[in-house]
Parts: sequence; structure tokens; C-alpha cells
Amino acid sequence: MRISARTDYAIRVLVELAADTARPLTCEGIAMSQQIPYRFLKAVVRDLRVAGLVRSQRGCEGGYWLAREASTISLAEIVAAVDGEMLTINGDPPESVLYPAPAGSMALLWTALRARTEDFLSGISVADLLAGSLAVSA
Repeated sequence: MRISARTDYAIRVLVELAADTARPLTCEGIAMSQQIPYRFLKAVVRDLRVAGLVRSQRGCEGGYWLAREASTISLAEIVAAVDGEMLTINGDPPESVLYPAPAGSMALLWTALRARTEDFLSGISVADLLAGSLAVSA
């Protein structure tokens, strides 16, 4: 399974914002702190703003804040905001892919994997990551 750079960066941005809620943070500051390319970060933050996960303020006192409490922002929401579908097969949702026999049940496999991944990521919030309190069982 591959986690995109967009998802990785988006989660890191939101954890950074959750760690310092006293003031807005600039993209420049976040990019330096998290070692993320600035231009790429701007595009990711734009997607997070459109999804309602961050809010912004312009001007010399401007920057970005979380739009909601960190405990209410799940990792599944973040993935959806920056990457769209949780799991696709060559760009298509798993239920729309048809396999010839005897591999016909593979669409069920991919659909189940997507559901489990979404459930897992829905149960982890930005606040959980910030606190290091992940209830991950092997």
C-alpha cells in the first residue's frame, strides 16, 4: 500500500497546527519546521482549507489555524481532502472493477480492504497523533 506525499504532508500540517493553537502559523514556518517543499505545501493547505479542515487569515498577522478541534478531525477525512478515494484500482473504485473468473471475487477483497482502512483511519484523530496515544493493535 502506498501513502501519497500529499496525505503525509497534510497530516503533518494538521498536527503542527494542533500543537500551537495560540497563533496562526504561516506556510513558510510549517514548511521549515516539517521539512516540506513550500510550493507543494501551499497546494496541500489549499485542499485542507477547501475541505474545511483549516481556516486562514490574510495579512502580516495572518496564517492558518485548525478549523475544528483536533480531536474531531480524523485521518480518514484528511486522506479524502487531499487524495479523494481511499483506495482505487487503477483509478477506479473497487466495486466498479470486473475481473474474469477465477479472479472474480477480487473486487470484494479490495472493497473490504478499503472499508477496513477507512474504519481504522476514522478512529484516529489529529489529537491522537499529537498526544502519541494511538490504540493500534497488530
